[in-house]
Amino acid sequence: MTTAKDIMHPGAQWLPAHETLDRAAQMMREMNVGALPIADSNERLMGILTDRDIVVGCVAMGHDPAQTTAGEMAHGTPRWIDSSADIEEVLREMQSHQIRRLPVIEKKRLIGMISEADLARHLSEPQLATWVEKVYAHG
Repeated sequence: MTTAKDIMHPGAQWLPAHETLDRAAQMMREMNVGALPIADSNERLMGILTDRDIVVGCVAMGHDPAQTTAGEMAHGTPRWIDSSADIEEVLREMQSHQIRRLPVIEKKRLIGMISEADLARHLSEPQLATWVEKVYAHG
């Protein structure tokens, strides 16, 4: 059985909620990623911050990324998957919530992220086509 841990990109890092968006952008550049999970002071998942969130939700709104925190950008119920979940559970979670990145948790700790690129490497063409159709469907 292929699990979330098998297909994830390891080494994901939390972005503390108190960090500013300019620092988040620097971390993304250093790590060569487009998203970071946001954690509260107890290292509990609050959401995911994307590079697009910084641009559209902060900069384009005329806000200062040096004065806006990641926690201010965390909206909605964060989604995640246990490291032992099988690939079908991963796909269901991502499809049902139309999300493109999914944090992987093991023993209450972040251990990795599953992204579109990870799915592309591990899914069959029909599985990937179904995922794309369901995640990118509008309506």
